[in-house]
Amino acid sequence: MIRILRTLIQQGLEKQVPATGLGIFRLLFGLVALQEIIFLLYFRHLIFDPIPFVEMASPVIHLFLVFWIVVAFGLAIGYRTRLAAVANYLLWLVFVGFTPMWQDFDGGFDQFMVGSSFLLMFLPSERAFSVDSLRLKLQYSTPGHRYRPPHRVPVLSYYLPVAISLGLLYFDAAIHKLSAEFWRNGMGAWLPPTMPYYMSALDMSWLLNNRFAEMSIGYTLIVFQFLFLPLFWFRRFRVALLLIGASFHLGIILSLNIYPFGFGMLVYYALLVPFAWWRRLGSLLQRRQPAVTVFYDQQCPLCNRTVIILGHFDVCKAIEFKGLQSHARNYRQLDGIPEDRLLQDIYALDRHGRLFAGLDTYIHILSAMIYPAPLALLLRVPGIYHVAKGVYRRIADNRARVTCDETCAAPAPRPEHGPFALLYAHYAGPPRQQAIRIAKFVVLILLLQLNSTIHFGLVYRLNEGHATSAGGQALEAASDAVLLLSHTFLGITPHALYMHDHFQGYNHILALTYQDQDGRERWLPFVNPEGRIVAPNWGRIQSMWANVAVTRHINRRRLDKGIMRVTAFWGTEAGLDLNHTEFTLKMKEVRVPMDWEKDLREFNIRQPWQDIGKIMWKDGTIHVDILNVDFKSP
Repeated sequence: MIRILRTLIQQGLEKQVPATGLGIFRLLFGLVALQEIIFLLYFRHLIFDPIPFVEMASPVIHLFLVFWIVVAFGLAIGYRTRLAAVANYLLWLVFVGFTPMWQDFDGGFDQFMVGSSFLLMFLPSERAFSVDSLRLKLQYSTPGHRYRPPHRVPVLSYYLPVAISLGLLYFDAAIHKLSAEFWRNGMGAWLPPTMPYYMSALDMSWLLNNRFAEMSIGYTLIVFQFLFLPLFWFRRFRVALLLIGASFHLGIILSLNIYPFGFGMLVYYALLVPFAWWRRLGSLLQRRQPAVTVFYDQQCPLCNRTVIILGHFDVCKAIEFKGLQSHARNYRQLDGIPEDRLLQDIYALDRHGRLFAGLDTYIHILSAMIYPAPLALLLRVPGIYHVAKGVYRRIADNRARVTCDETCAAPAPRPEHGPFALLYAHYAGPPRQQAIRIAKFVVLILLLQLNSTIHFGLVYRLNEGHATSAGGQALEAASDAVLLLSHTFLGITPHALYMHDHFQGYNHILALTYQDQDGRERWLPFVNPEGRIVAPNWGRIQSMWANVAVTRHINRRRLDKGIMRVTAFWGTEAGLDLNHTEFTLKMKEVRVPMDWEKDLREFNIRQPWQDIGKIMWKDGTIHVDILNVDFKSP
């Protein structure tokens, strides 16, 4: 098996393809990570404080979050990409393993991000849409020669992330779905959006009330997850898998309030987009004719660097650059301008033949590039324009013009360097040895995934719990130990999300209100009168409340902890004095059937609330008084 796998991997390493999709994947993945870290920063007191705003977490956590934002932004734009990828992976490990994120605020998204971050450390994603590519151009270009960095990657860089992060995840999830009654009934995509805690603000009743459509979606999803891994390798199936899979994850984003997971999965489909589609999209974005022709001093190192930078970010190809020494005489608009003045400024002609110089040239360049047009508008504002013009004038007048010879020649391009690249080059070895080591890694991943799938997807489900024999318990303990390591460092985890053992009997939901100074009851900005968890309390905050604090079998310790966090955080955010505010715990019953019912979403939203408890704070201590309520009542 290793030999066959090695041969296939070696072929994947030898076949070179454009890095476009890989660069877009890195950009989108970095943005998903960035928004999640900003989310953590916003909810830092709710997540990390032992008691929000009362007993504060270490301020070092906040500093690390800010540092993590810088790392994720660097990863998105491709600046020091490999170093940013390593730092991003380590930060996911630290925050998931050593903060409350690992237990109360999980929901499966963190493991997905850990596994993806691990793979991204080894992918040459910096070869497209990256600042690193620009750095190479600047480093190895001369006024007489433009260096073009490598822009092709092994096709294996596309196959492996898709196979590991999507294919194995789908297969594991499909195995689990077979044990769930409502999934077997075809209602797997129907039930969660009818439960108030999980539905988004978008009313999807028109689809939820179509039983045939919901059954088709549910069964198609199971078949799709089983077939994705064996079929995506073949080009003829790739577009169909792309369209179906992207539609499913877009549906998750629109219908449920776990949008981070939906976006995280969706970005992988950038790796399935055919290269011809990227080329077609590029041709649609590019102008047929340049909007601005820019003239620059060919012998000026600063001017050449400026042209390289502008050309790198000119996605629409709206700018045409021409050297003054070679083309100035061909344009009558430049006649009559002394040569020293021509070489002192940067000039531009628009499509109407109008001539611009200095700062006005840059303003028209930014406008022609379209996406930086807001910056061009800002530079036109009186006051800002005059300051910017003065700065430009100072730089232009003080730059040193030199005639380039061998002293200003760029160094010869050399292999990628840096601590990570040197370490990789040392241990990866020649192509044949790389193929062997990658094959061993793939086999290891398969074995670790099989351990998780067989243990939790088959044995645990069939036994309805833990093993009873001594031998079975020993194997279970060994499997758990292996899973702990693979779960922590590779993100391999059982994907038993939204199964029957979570929803069955989940017939009650809770909400919190408070009395304002006028004695009127108001809802905390958390669960609204419909029972929906409102924005921005989605993602991991929704998971804390709907998967940990409030479940089908409520644990009072976890419920009290969740109430403490929500009232302390949102009470303080709402400007309440916790010591003089009385909170009310409300409950309403909902239905979570294992088969289709018409208008279930509307039925669950309309159910009445009843008061079941009072919550009071006194000097940083919470008192939760709940009536003797049967939370398991149907």
